[in-house]
Amino acid sequence: MRIVSLLPSATEIVCALGLEEKLVAVTHECDYPLVVRSKPVITSSALDHAQSSSRHIHEGIAGLLHAGKSIYHLHERLLVELQPDLILTQELCEVCAVSYRIVRDAARILEGETEIISLEPNSVGDILANIRLVGEKTGSQKSASELIESLQRRIDHVTCRTSAITNSPRVYCMEWLDPPFAAGHWIPEMVSMAGGIEGLGQAGQPSKQIAWQEVVDFAPEVIVLMPCGFDLNRTVEEGRRVTTYPQWDSLPAVRNGRVFAVDGSSYFNRPGPRIIDGLEVLAQIIHPQLLQFSFAGGTIQRMNDVPDFESRV
Repeated sequence: MRIVSLLPSATEIVCALGLEEKLVAVTHECDYPLVVRSKPVITSSALDHAQSSSRHIHEGIAGLLHAGKSIYHLHERLLVELQPDLILTQELCEVCAVSYRIVRDAARILEGETEIISLEPNSVGDILANIRLVGEKTGSQKSASELIESLQRRIDHVTCRTSAITNSPRVYCMEWLDPPFAAGHWIPEMVSMAGGIEGLGQAGQPSKQIAWQEVVDFAPEVIVLMPCGFDLNRTVEEGRRVTTYPQWDSLPAVRNGRVFAVDGSSYFNRPGPRIIDGLEVLAQIIHPQLLQFSFAGGTIQRMNDVPDFESRV
């Protein structure tokens, strides 16, 4: 079988099932596990935002979408050369991957019967179901079942420890920094599993831009900076900008030193197996006295320990 993955999360699922040799192409954003970095790259971005601020990235994306243009390019000539049996993509978010319409149109010129599978998770359960679906489509049902069972045990460990908690703090997961966004889809559910209350994002619904006054009114006791597509270092650097928002110093999370940056790209934005790592990260942030895990460097940073964090940018 020849698989083309148009999603970093799908790439991670394929590799977690032991099928990395079946991958014949991945996206320009696929960087995990390391083995996929040597695979042919079949997409590119219409925007070069490596050095751009959150605000400039947001405006660039909004401008393309308003003009009816795609944020990503699909290299159709390479797709024809590869002649994949299976294409893994999504319709959930135009900001996250090549448009499903573009993929569908490109697949029409392929020979044979290429199957296009659209992965559309909105919850943690959906993510596990997607793993099972990829397993079924690739003849890897046993590996998929074993992986799901392993992930479910880790979920159960967290939820068992947090089930008796009576002091669930208010948590704001900030999925974009400027303008501020509230995280949706699986993130509010993860916060609940980890023993917190996410009152700004809506479980199972898309992430959304919100007015900063909503954050002030919610008065979060924990703030987790997890901008989509940013690793920890970039989140820490860009995170300094949030201190300029009105009444920042009045927020309970700021007063109590509970503002954290995380590697959102690896553990929160991509609906693959590492989402469960993200759940464990949240659990440790929200209830450090109850849950302790070992994480690789570059996963969590307490922003109050970052030099000059409280200075106004």
